[in-house]
Amino acid sequence: MTAFPPNYYPRDMIGYGANPPDPQWPDGAHVAVQFVLNYEEGGENCILHGDKASEAFLSEITGAQPWPGLRHWSMESIYEYGARAGFWRIRRTFEEAGIKPTVYGVATALSRGPEQVAAMQESGWEIASHGLKWIDYKEYGIDAEHADMEEAIAIHEAVTGAKPSGWYTGRCSVNSVDMVARKGIFDWCSDTYDDDLPYWYDAHMADDDGEPLLIIPYTLDNNDMRFAITAGYDHGEPFFQYLRDAFDALYEEGERGAPKMMNVGLHCRIVGRPGRIGALKRFIEYVKARDHVWVPTRSEIAAHWRKVHPYATRAHPSRMAKDAFIARYGGVFEHSPWIAEGAWEAGLGPANDTAPGLHAALARVFRSASAEARLGVLNAHPDLAGKLAAAKRLTAESTSEQASAGLDSLTDAEKAAFTGLNSSYIAKFGFPFIMAVKGRSKDDILAAFRRRVEHDRETEFTTACTEVEKIALLRLKAMLP
Repeated sequence: MTAFPPNYYPRDMIGYGANPPDPQWPDGAHVAVQFVLNYEEGGENCILHGDKASEAFLSEITGAQPWPGLRHWSMESIYEYGARAGFWRIRRTFEEAGIKPTVYGVATALSRGPEQVAAMQESGWEIASHGLKWIDYKEYGIDAEHADMEEAIAIHEAVTGAKPSGWYTGRCSVNSVDMVARKGIFDWCSDTYDDDLPYWYDAHMADDDGEPLLIIPYTLDNNDMRFAITAGYDHGEPFFQYLRDAFDALYEEGERGAPKMMNVGLHCRIVGRPGRIGALKRFIEYVKARDHVWVPTRSEIAAHWRKVHPYATRAHPSRMAKDAFIARYGGVFEHSPWIAEGAWEAGLGPANDTAPGLHAALARVFRSASAEARLGVLNAHPDLAGKLAAAKRLTAESTSEQASAGLDSLTDAEKAAFTGLNSSYIAKFGFPFIMAVKGRSKDDILAAFRRRVEHDRETEFTTACTEVEKIALLRLKAMLP
């Protein structure tokens, strides 16, 4: 397993942030609509399958509970409906629309549905793996889950003639995605619900060892499973309306230059019922009536993303060892490595791997410090155009920052003005004048200097601390995205 720092927080709360990449969908599509058919019938919990109890999830039985050690005839027959009738109704719908969905096929279910598999392949559908059985892996040990994955791959290949190129566990454990990634044979994985675009996952990689995994996020909201839960739909029209509203919102974003992906999740035993199939048909007709829409399989999305947005290595400050982190970021706050040390010890995560994110962690330590400690940071900064600059003893960062404002090429009169203001300022406040000078002219800086030297000490101490934070952010922006 990857050895991250002890207080590492693994959840990524940023993703693409305010500026997601342009997916550049084929033919300038505003949205990519991807249909998934979950084929689980015959792979659900059942004592005939060696499970401890019957299935209790996603059925017509409200409030169903597992029956330990017993067959649940009604539950079994509901799942059987999906294979016997629902599948064929859905297949006809997609065939008539000329759409090829991606199938999430539970390996044991596929093995018990040879005619359905043959029909999928005859129609040219992509068949991805939905694991060995449709069961919950939340409490499985790593070894047991890995063994099931191995068996699922073997059965999938034996039943379909090829190893699966994509994977979706569904009821996964905290280890599932890393396990898929380390397997190294999958083009994509969909065990997340965290974005409207694909992205590269590399949390399983340590010291550049391993291959990144392409994540194509899935959905639980644009999903017919909501017919089978309490906070769901009681008939087809609200399902159609929800899908339509989601499509319209994403289509509009695409028109504005930010195309996205829309997932639609389906189940044979759910939307395959006569009272629900019409909602799916209406939505398909709605989608097909619009221009600039791409309706691919998930593997087609994966191939496109690899071509247009290949994996690129990037800095991960949150994963760095303590000494390396301090060595790299200890100078962001001038000569104050204790701030970087405090941020590392408090715990970092993916949210801190950008300039604003890491700045937030460092600034939090600085703001939480005593007034005496913050004064020490202020005094670590050099005068603007002062003696250290003249002696060329500034840090590389300070040298570059002062030069950007032309402070390295002052006239004699300008030098005299800065020298006098520096002396007056330090005598009054007890720390040097600090200002984030990037983008400012010499005249701007002198005007601010003359204005701020008239402040009271409390006001100027606060102002100087704010400027220190601005300088830190500018430095981080030069180091990180």
